[in-house]
Amino acid sequence: MLRRRFLRSMTAAAAVGLSMPIRRALAQSASTLAPAPPRAGAYRNLLILVELKGGNDGLNTVVPYDDPNYRLLRKHIGIDRERVIALDERTGLHPALEPLMPLWRDGHLAIVQGVSYAQPNLSHFRSIEIWNTASRADEYLNDGWLTRAFAEAPVPAGFAADALVIGSAEMGPFDGGARAVALVNPAQFAQASRLVRAVALRERNAQLAHILDVENDIVHAALRLTPHPGQFVLKTAFPAGAFGASVKTAMQALASAETPRGQPIAGQGVAAIRLTLNGFDTHQNQLGQHAALLAQLAQGLAAMRSSLIELGRWDDTLIMTYAEFGRRPHENESNGTDHGTVAPHFVAGGRVRGGLYGAAPDLARLDGNGNLPVGVDFRRMYATVLGPWWGLDASRVLRGRFDPLPLLRS
Repeated sequence: MLRRRFLRSMTAAAAVGLSMPIRRALAQSASTLAPAPPRAGAYRNLLILVELKGGNDGLNTVVPYDDPNYRLLRKHIGIDRERVIALDERTGLHPALEPLMPLWRDGHLAIVQGVSYAQPNLSHFRSIEIWNTASRADEYLNDGWLTRAFAEAPVPAGFAADALVIGSAEMGPFDGGARAVALVNPAQFAQASRLVRAVALRERNAQLAHILDVENDIVHAALRLTPHPGQFVLKTAFPAGAFGASVKTAMQALASAETPRGQPIAGQGVAAIRLTLNGFDTHQNQLGQHAALLAQLAQGLAAMRSSLIELGRWDDTLIMTYAEFGRRPHENESNGTDHGTVAPHFVAGGRVRGGLYGAAPDLARLDGNGNLPVGVDFRRMYATVLGPWWGLDASRVLRGRFDPLPLLRS
């Protein structure tokens, strides 16, 4: 097989579900950091990020049902008080989030309200760039915040990769140099992986040597994270749909790197996983769309918890949602919501100290643009991951001091 034919096969494999980014030189800002060793076993603690792409409507997710202004602002799309799942006398969840209630009752679900950053940008592209790079609104960085974390304290060489990205071709927080495996189409990933492996094994000639040397690391990392005979078999029932498939792929990848007792196999595993749930840009006819999205999220997180318990990893996994922004408090004329500022985010795991955190929405104190003021800088959530969770120097990665949130049990 000629080099051109091999490249066509690799391209076909990538198109049906396997993205194989090569480790690039880190952005200059990251390369100035002198690597420091992480706390012993830091990356044994897994991070799972769930991106709510499009900007989730926080007020219909975590509902201030006792605030009379809520119904005034949302005459058509507000969640009826009798349908809200009450968490306390003022705050409740959208009814579609019922599958999250076992986590809440067990004290393993934290809700951080009012999350954003100073001078919020309401462009999808710019705002998610700010979240992915952990920059200020007026600062442009080339590397993702987790890329900088892995430069500060490298993931152990025995891991299959730094990170696993499922359901999106965008590297996001791993952009700029992290060794991440991207599974664009989880349902076709195994087939693509077998194709790449078959091509590589069948054709052994000098013309392929350079290509194989360059691609070997990421391709083999992907193969080591695919299901294989004899791996731990999960009993969890996963929900239908694209997000359910992504959750299943992520959990199968973890299972492929576990022994039956839930211990990572030498040379496998990742430090972080990112999943993407699309569709939150609900400018019109929001009620049904949003309910369906929240149901997918809740069912997926519940299945994730069940799988992690099976694998013995619930206590060493931290799950965190994020999005580029929230939605405006006032409904629009199309029974939807437009781009806004703050939103609540979920943090879950066996060592999470459950409860409500941050700034509850005060709908009587909207700013001049009709938005809620920022209550919690999103980088405090990242500092919680970097410091208490992984034992890294968060100030070096985030280029400033941000106090971790008191979300974790020791």
